[in-house]
Amino acid sequence: MVAKTFGGAVHGVDARTIMVEVSVGQGVRFFMSGLPDNAIKESQHRIESALKSASYFMPRNKTVVNLAPADIRKEGSAYDLSIAVCILKASAQITTEKLGEYIIMGELALDGKLRPIKGVLPIAIQARKEKFKGFILPADNAREAAIVNDLEILPVNTLKEAVDFLEGKISIEPVYVDTREVFASKVNHYDTDFKDVQGQENIKRALEIAAAGGHNVIMIGPPGAGKTMLAKRLPTILPPLTLNEALETTKIHSVAGKLGRDAALITARPFRSPHHTISDVALVGGGGNPQPGEISLSNNGVLFLDELPEFKRTVLEVMRQPMEERRVTISRAKVSIDYPANFMLVASMNPCPCGYFNHPEKECVCGPGIVHRYLSKISGPLLDRIDLHVEVVPVSFDEMTANRKTETSDEIRERVVQARNIQANRFKQQEYIYCNAMMPSNMVKEVCAVNEAGKALLKTAMERLGLSARAYDRILKVSRTVADLAASEEIKVEHLAEAIQYRSLDRDGWAG
Repeated sequence: MVAKTFGGAVHGVDARTIMVEVSVGQGVRFFMSGLPDNAIKESQHRIESALKSASYFMPRNKTVVNLAPADIRKEGSAYDLSIAVCILKASAQITTEKLGEYIIMGELALDGKLRPIKGVLPIAIQARKEKFKGFILPADNAREAAIVNDLEILPVNTLKEAVDFLEGKISIEPVYVDTREVFASKVNHYDTDFKDVQGQENIKRALEIAAAGGHNVIMIGPPGAGKTMLAKRLPTILPPLTLNEALETTKIHSVAGKLGRDAALITARPFRSPHHTISDVALVGGGGNPQPGEISLSNNGVLFLDELPEFKRTVLEVMRQPMEERRVTISRAKVSIDYPANFMLVASMNPCPCGYFNHPEKECVCGPGIVHRYLSKISGPLLDRIDLHVEVVPVSFDEMTANRKTETSDEIRERVVQARNIQANRFKQQEYIYCNAMMPSNMVKEVCAVNEAGKALLKTAMERLGLSARAYDRILKVSRTVADLAASEEIKVEHLAEAIQYRSLDRDGWAG
């Protein structure tokens, strides 16, 4: 007898439906086909123990399990439940006719309990597209899948519970999540706020400009100056996630298995801060079983690289293409997978190995050429993609102990949103361009036109400060954002002057 049901396989951040077929007939042994990986091949032992725990038995006849399409590699332990119920149906231990109506997935423990699985959200979205009645899955994954409307999400805790539902012995109340209500109630919920930061007003201003224009930023300063503290608060002033962005971000975290237990929807912009020992595969994604990397997990949010020169050169260089294209492509011999990578890069670094070059009070003890060699660990092409270079100086005792009221993240975010609205209107005819930082070079001259006084200032800056040619476009883009924050249609001299000061690492002789 042959039984069929359905599961799902994740491909990138999307899913496709997999048919699970089981045939029980004359002969002996257990066979599995359809390019299963080791985790699926080992499911025989988990299923046998789980069936025994639920008072069923594993057929001793010839049992063939096929996962179709058979030419696509299947990975993970999520097919345990669908294979188990198919075996029961094919061996006539149950008589249900509902197997074809549902996507059925879950990992079985030896005692028949169900463990959570990865990639539930994209599988649920695909199930709704293909008009399945519902999705039977582990209870821990139910809220994650329930943000997909028009699909019955049926949480089960054990194999026995799933079988009893399919046979009509029990009913299960579908889990329902009001996606818009969850999104509205939790959007912009952060544990940090800029009001906690005393002093550093110039750095706050730089981060406001970065948030308003979507610019990448690097902060250079001595240890303890507050670089990490400021970076962690950058997501709090970014525009709120839209519902579509929240769904896209949640899909990526679902595929990577990074959603917490009983999580439903990511409503705050991600902030990822990998350690400097990270590998290039962990940063951009990939591996034998391709998974999204840190740059994709920070999609629609912030990727913070602390102590930038300490990262391996190869790790930093693999970011260059994703930073331009806003996505990363993982190519293998038989498959090519795209992951979104629309993130803001925020980096921090000490100005030298000892940390005190250009310090107002402490003396740098690094020898001649060491500072330059330290900074040269960061390549020119990578710096070319960072618009704002900000020098951070330590906060004085008087500033730390002052009781003056500082701006909250909400107040700063309001100005950022107004500037982003101006940019959204400016680029409404341009697909895939949403902010000033995304402008290609051919648009800069048109959008960032400056008057004669502005050209004279730029010329003087290039000559006197020794700014490199690559700084020119970046200054224009940043000055356009400064003008947007001031609600000015044209770029004025003061906007250019503020943008010029954010090119520290382009100045000749900065590193001694």
